Amino acid sequence: MLVPGFTQTATAWDAVVDHMPADAGPVPVDVPTSLGFVETAAAIGELGGRAVYVGYSMGGRLCLRLALDRPELVRGLVLLSASPGIADDAERAARREADEKLARQIEREGVDAFLARWLRQPLFSTLPEDAAGLDARRAGHTVATLTHALRVLGPGTQEPLWDRIDQLVPPFVPAAGVLDEKYVDIAFAMAERVGRDVHPVLIGGSGHAVHLENPEGVASLLRRVLHDVTL
Repeated sequence: MLVPGFTQTATAWDAVVDHMPADAGPVPVDVPTSLGFVETAAAIGELGGRAVYVGYSMGGRLCLRLALDRPELVRGLVLLSASPGIADDAERAARREADEKLARQIEREGVDAFLARWLRQPLFSTLPEDAAGLDARRAGHTVATLTHALRVLGPGTQEPLWDRIDQLVPPFVPAAGVLDEKYVDIAFAMAERVGRDVHPVLIGGSGHAVHLENPEGVASLLRRVLHDVTL
């Protein structure tokens, strides 16, 4: 099960799927809308059943919540450019306020203007324009879906999960693009917290949007995880 991040749709995984063997059964999904964070994670689990779950950014936070709440469904967990949330109360409140401002901008200016501005962030400076999938993002989102994701599924409102991640059962792989220093640090911090032979994976030549920037590298990682799960 391949779960995308904020502003993305299931099509964000197309290039990764192209590098996967057909018998791997990769299933890209859209994140359900209109539900709370916990309920959204549960809905993804109901859709996927017992599977290996792969989540990017917001999708990773949702997959992590699912793995902690319904471990019997998660045969393996791969988090790409994702975190367990914001542990500090003040930082979490500041992020919640910032996301509310973004939501109001979307309501004022519309989807197209917001997506163009969103992709100009330094976070996506290494993402080639032709890999961003902007048309699919525009087609797959409305003002309502984007503002809901900011207000309800964002790290400012999510319960942080740092104190629970030591409950994860391998295979668990925290991964990040080698150029994305913030999330490289988060991947190592998660691995250290979980322990039990958990090793971060750094995807070469890519920044935050690692599955768009180096889909072949992500597919290679997923093939290895699937091999370990089926042994």
